[in-house]
Amino acid sequence: MRFASIASGSSGNCTYIGTEQSHILIDAGVSCKRITDNLKNLDLKPSDLDGIFITHEHSDHIQGIRVLSKKFGIPLYGTKETLQAIKQIDKKGEIDSDLYHPILPDETVIAGDMEILPFSNSHDAANPVAYRVQSNTSVIGVITDLGDYNDYTVQHLLNLDAILLEANHDVRMLEMGSYPYYLKRRIFGKYGHLSNECAGQLLNEVLHDDLKYIMLGHLSQENNYEALAYETVCCEIDMADTKYHSSDFPIHVAQRNQMSPVVQI
Repeated sequence: MRFASIASGSSGNCTYIGTEQSHILIDAGVSCKRITDNLKNLDLKPSDLDGIFITHEHSDHIQGIRVLSKKFGIPLYGTKETLQAIKQIDKKGEIDSDLYHPILPDETVIAGDMEILPFSNSHDAANPVAYRVQSNTSVIGVITDLGDYNDYTVQHLLNLDAILLEANHDVRMLEMGSYPYYLKRRIFGKYGHLSNECAGQLLNEVLHDDLKYIMLGHLSQENNYEALAYETVCCEIDMADTKYHSSDFPIHVAQRNQMSPVVQI
């Protein structure tokens, strides 16, 4: 399997995961043109996609699905509640209803030679999920937009080969920043976003000898920056009571305006 972040941040999110036979996107929160242009770097076209797996209905995760679905007829997968929310947003009914495919948390969906397992996520959306994607023995996890995590979350992130994990904000930057109080409270809350420190703490729960790649994503444009997210997560790993050090793993920060390197698992 291989994967790459096409876009990651508070302004738009889109992740590619695929094999030689099968290809999916997790979210399509940037324009159809940008997704199409970046798929060319993978020698792919949108028509090669087996589906778009949507985490939730917020605009930074679905911005491109209307044009992609109209032009290329790509199936859209999401929880029933997520798809209902998207239908309400698509007031003109431009997305063909036949393209909607409801999924359930903890029930596997098959896309070609990949098994996609959605699992519930703690975020202020209709019924959000994260995804665990497996082909043969390779497993990739993509989890962003979570204000909290628990043993259930950790169990779904064990024994991964690669992970894309949210490191949304620096706590002090958010506290001292210009956001209104209600928005700060939302981001800090149980259904908000994961801080850099919490991302590192969650990683410490799932690190193992065979983890091959860590990608940090969904950084806030106003309350974080790449070097800070990277250094904070590395510090959490290095200070933790485990046998691991941050230098044991390739750690990359996904950018909002540039496709990441393609990771081969």
